[in-house]
Amino acid sequence: MGCCLLSDSLASLIERLTEPARRGLIGRLRRGIEKEGLRVDPAGRIASTPHPAALGSKLTHPHITTDYSEALLEYITPVYSRPADAMAFLADLHRFSYRYLGSELIWPASMPARLDGNDSVSIADYGASNVGTMKHVYRRGLDVRYGRIMQAIAGVHYNVSLPDDFWQRLRELDGAIDTPLNDYRSARYFGLIRNFRRHSWLLLYLFGASPALDRSFLAGGEAPDRFEALGDETLVSPHATSLRMSDLGYQNKVQAQLKICFNSLSNYVNTLRHAISTPWPAYQALGVHEGGEWRQLNANILQIENEYYSDIRPKRVARHGETPSQALEARGVEYIEVRCLDLNPLLTLGIDEQQIRFLDAFLMWCLLSESPWIPDEECDRLDDNRRLVVERGRDPELRLTHHGRQRSIADWGGEILGEVGQVADLLDLLEEGSPHGEAVRAMRPRLDDPSLTPSGALLDRLRERGEEFSDAMLAIAREQAERLREEPMDPAREALFDQLVATSHQQQGDIEAADTEGFDDFLAHYFTRARESRLSNEEAS
Repeated sequence: MGCCLLSDSLASLIERLTEPARRGLIGRLRRGIEKEGLRVDPAGRIASTPHPAALGSKLTHPHITTDYSEALLEYITPVYSRPADAMAFLADLHRFSYRYLGSELIWPASMPARLDGNDSVSIADYGASNVGTMKHVYRRGLDVRYGRIMQAIAGVHYNVSLPDDFWQRLRELDGAIDTPLNDYRSARYFGLIRNFRRHSWLLLYLFGASPALDRSFLAGGEAPDRFEALGDETLVSPHATSLRMSDLGYQNKVQAQLKICFNSLSNYVNTLRHAISTPWPAYQALGVHEGGEWRQLNANILQIENEYYSDIRPKRVARHGETPSQALEARGVEYIEVRCLDLNPLLTLGIDEQQIRFLDAFLMWCLLSESPWIPDEECDRLDDNRRLVVERGRDPELRLTHHGRQRSIADWGGEILGEVGQVADLLDLLEEGSPHGEAVRAMRPRLDDPSLTPSGALLDRLRERGEEFSDAMLAIAREQAERLREEPMDPAREALFDQLVATSHQQQGDIEAADTEGFDDFLAHYFTRARESRLSNEEAS
């Protein structure tokens, strides 16, 4: 049967997990949130000031750092079992920051504030240490390859894992007790990823929130034909859901030829290792170390693995001296990172608990459902579906390809929500009430009425009020800042954040003092290690 019809295997698995003797098997999902937000000045232009030292060292602070730009704040929560706890921590990170931002604001949208050309997006500086210099040079490489303006786009990354007890019991139910736990968990996570890639278009439709942009984003370039002017400075794509995930956002034609395969961990790791070891002629022409200045880390397809753009990634916390792929190869997948989520400017934190509950149910459905391997020819169809929803998701005439059939978003999406709702009921066995089920039910009206989606609501606001995109976002930013400045922080977290400021600066100083080799040698040693497999050296664990 098709993966979006309730298969006998999924129905059976849900039934077995629902039995009273097994109700504790699921355990609580664990999640962490990474949320970006561009700092802007009172006029709504990207901030030219450095990252505030009063927020701590962006190199070593565990919760407040920057992404590409000096102006692009990034907040990282700890891992929590309760969505409300993750949201509370994220809110306090905002409240703490506003103590030291002065008149600056945190931009609420994924598409950036008013820009003044490429150089208005300053590259983040992480200090004089080798690791800090590497982070800076990597960003220089992104500049020469793609330009800085793309790097001013912000979003939410959602990290999810399941407890070990769940994996052990699920392995038993699958009759795979002889498979090593790390191997089993990795294989099931890759099954989740494959189903996610088949159906991530639904998240882009339900939660995409970037149908408009400021003209300055195009830096003098011509707007694609699908855009129309709204006011003097705003361009909108009438049926778009997420310009952030479009060809204007985090996309790269060179990377597209990699054909990253998510069918197995070994294939995924080997393809990435090939990409960070294989020169690309256009990047070679840019130069690497010219006139004593580093322009990029290397001229390979990817400078480092983080340069690979994907809407979802398998992850494992790396140990000292490991690359991300080496950590995965040695100990398997630890969690998955969802990367296709826009900031919702109509929500103070860009995301809310209802969305988290839906994501949990959707991801668990991706995990528990059958997930055949994706042949090469299917990859292009999946990409086409995602592209169509990004560009035309709210067009009632849009049809997606599903098993050779043309289906509407309302039809196919309704079928998916029916299954996701049953998985939500399973998750709600551990909850008071039915928060997951309610989150799934709350999405149904969006399928029938595209104006209820965040992208639809935002575009309606711009049109009804006659607002420019940047003016509307600036007004929202001011409202959110006023609210966050007035709200009290949790006293324990307030004390923690105060301590982390001092500690992080001290840690950066210690790292810089401990360097014993020049940057050229440091980088050479790093890439020598990066090309090696860690399997032969990994201690049994």
